[in-house]
Amino acid sequence: FQRLGVTTLSLLPVHYALDEPHLVRLGKSNYWGYNTLGFCCVDPRWSCTPEDTAAATEEFRQMVRNLHAAGLEVVIDVVYNHTAEGGEDGPTLSFRGLDNASWYRLMPEDHSRCENLSGCGNTLAVWQPHVSQFVLDSLRHWVLEMGVDGFRFDLAATLGRGRHQAFQPDAAFFTALRQDPVLADVHLIAEPWDSGPDGYQVGRFPGAFMDWNDRFRDAVRGYWLHEAPGRNHRADPRVVTRGEFARRLAASNDLFHHSQRRPSASVNFITAHDGFALRDVVSYHRKHNLANGEDNRDGRDNELSANFGVEGATDDAQVNRHRALVQRAMMATLLLSQGTPMLTAGDEIGKTQRGNNNAYCQDAPVSWLDWAQVDKAMLALVQRTLALRAEHECLRHDQWFADHAQEDQLPRVRWLGLDGQPLQGHDWHDEHHRSLVVVYTAPSSPALMVVFHPHDHEAPLKLEGAWRRVLDSTEDDASVGAMTAPLVYPQSSPPSQLPSVLSGTVTLPARSVWVLQAL
Repeated sequence: FQRLGVTTLSLLPVHYALDEPHLVRLGKSNYWGYNTLGFCCVDPRWSCTPEDTAAATEEFRQMVRNLHAAGLEVVIDVVYNHTAEGGEDGPTLSFRGLDNASWYRLMPEDHSRCENLSGCGNTLAVWQPHVSQFVLDSLRHWVLEMGVDGFRFDLAATLGRGRHQAFQPDAAFFTALRQDPVLADVHLIAEPWDSGPDGYQVGRFPGAFMDWNDRFRDAVRGYWLHEAPGRNHRADPRVVTRGEFARRLAASNDLFHHSQRRPSASVNFITAHDGFALRDVVSYHRKHNLANGEDNRDGRDNELSANFGVEGATDDAQVNRHRALVQRAMMATLLLSQGTPMLTAGDEIGKTQRGNNNAYCQDAPVSWLDWAQVDKAMLALVQRTLALRAEHECLRHDQWFADHAQEDQLPRVRWLGLDGQPLQGHDWHDEHHRSLVVVYTAPSSPALMVVFHPHDHEAPLKLEGAWRRVLDSTEDDASVGAMTAPLVYPQSSPPSQLPSVLSGTVTLPARSVWVLQAL
């Protein structure tokens, strides 16, 4: 991970969790761990010594220390929206037996039934002071005793709901987080929705929270898959124009540019643990979840994907080439976006889940990472792009870009067409011409140009002045080899097969992302 160029590892739940009764009946387990029972305990399943809980705890601490020594932060996924006790027909294991009415949200008209805002049977009443205190104590334990650097809150909208369900950005729990001397400075990441009414709250979380931005995911997939054969007909059919794509690329100011929030508040992603792997986004028209034992009913039916004419794996070289181009273009888009990019482990090596978009109960090869099966071209692209991101501050600017009326010393961004001309009002909404040129300028460094060309044909790009090409997503550079290999060229130098200088009018490959540096 260090050689890859990432800075933070975000782990799925490590709290002590149970398998749901229906999974036990099916002979399966909750591999993801989103069914917590012990909120201050390490799940021994992930330990080398699962029979020794004390050893498992120390093993986790040592893992965190080792990751810190390697320069990596550790964020853990936490599930404070529900517990393993499930709905009213679930087992009595902890809070239900202590005081069901004060620990869980109950239906106002029938206190024998749980409010199910989590979609998992019950919902913790975090608005209650003693429940909120319990959650805060658990969080402090993981920082002070286990050494973690932050938290990703599962179904975080639930934590901001008051007595009467309405989401409140200034909820007491969020205020307590902000004021806590231990928790005020750790990473706080929200999955900004839940299953309840008005549950979609992207951009509304307070203070230092960062939000998962699914609007980025949908825009990037739509932008690159619009012309792909075999698109999922249940997915959103709208054309993603330059306007929508640029807004998401620039950290979604319509969602986050308020209340002193910065671009980093937008956690940009294309895939996550739930949903298709990136390779499957370009390989499957529909989900294939039969192995989960639920007759393919589970998982999203409307996930935006395309199979390029063949469902699943194929030996067709042309289909595989088109898939690879779009897969790498989406990856480059993610890693070049303003905000905080989130890469799902396995996407950098071309992992497939064979079309399963809800592999929560698959403790099997379909979920595991196979380090022996590496898409070397994808791995090389990720390493190159993250090296560029680290080298050029304008690709990870933590302030909103200035316009022409603001301070001259701030970095600026210009939006152009392939003809080199600034985009006009109608250009932003043109559904037939969607290629985009972004030029970043700053007083202390050379200009950087990023070109996005989503169409399935070549196109001319007009350049003013001389530029050096430092990234081409269409290059089949497979020289990186195994995960243990170092970068194969200095950060400031492009691969040898790229021309050193470009000027005038040049030809863009189909489905490509370029990065050029001014000379």
